[in-house]
Amino acid sequence: MQDKRTDKNAAPQPLLRLCNASLRYGVVDVLQDVCLEISAGGPVILMGPNGSGKTSLLKLMMGLAAPSSGDVDCARSQVSFVFQKSVMLRRSVAANVAFALQAAGLPANDKAVRAALDRVGLSHLAQRPARRLSGGEQQRLALARALSRNPAILFLDEPTASLDPAQTKAVEDIVQASAAMGVKIVMSTHDIGQARRLGSEVLFLAHGRLVERAPAASFFNKPESPEAQRFLAGELVISQEALS
Repeated sequence: MQDKRTDKNAAPQPLLRLCNASLRYGVVDVLQDVCLEISAGGPVILMGPNGSGKTSLLKLMMGLAAPSSGDVDCARSQVSFVFQKSVMLRRSVAANVAFALQAAGLPANDKAVRAALDRVGLSHLAQRPARRLSGGEQQRLALARALSRNPAILFLDEPTASLDPAQTKAVEDIVQASAAMGVKIVMSTHDIGQARRLGSEVLFLAHGRLVERAPAASFFNKPESPEAQRFLAGELVISQEALS
């Protein structure tokens, strides 16, 4: 008889899998043959020069773009995302969160809304029109909306790119707290310091290809690919697409 007991030492099932995933816009291959699996654990940071394919890879992962070839396997109901510039609904801070809860089929009562806003430090602004918040406050509200859905994976596309240091720290604190609570963070950033602060693992892209994957400490101390070495040294790494 087959033993159906769970093997506690078995590797966890991946939350996300890409197999030879490519993405083409017109005649331009923006991503080529990306293969990777992402499982539970610390934050994964996507890095690379402009035009390397970071945002395109995030779109594939999030299901916002279909691969031109290859496969992407992810439970979309377990995914939330926040972009560099989030769109605020024309309603109060609390109503923005309530809308996100309702859209996810979750209870949108006062308790649930308050818990989401407490998580990002915005409870005191619950009745303020969302579009009157500062840029940093809007990003924190976007995080509240995304996290209120209880996602397994939270995708972040350079969420602090336009924020000042104080607001950047506030967002980073939320990201770190969410990761500590078991949310898988997959985040793109151009900020090497931020990647060092937040990252457990780094995916480095260049010319539409995943050229290096390594634990963050190894990547920053001794990158293996020539592209990553030049990037971390502050040299220009320009994609062919950026030149065209």
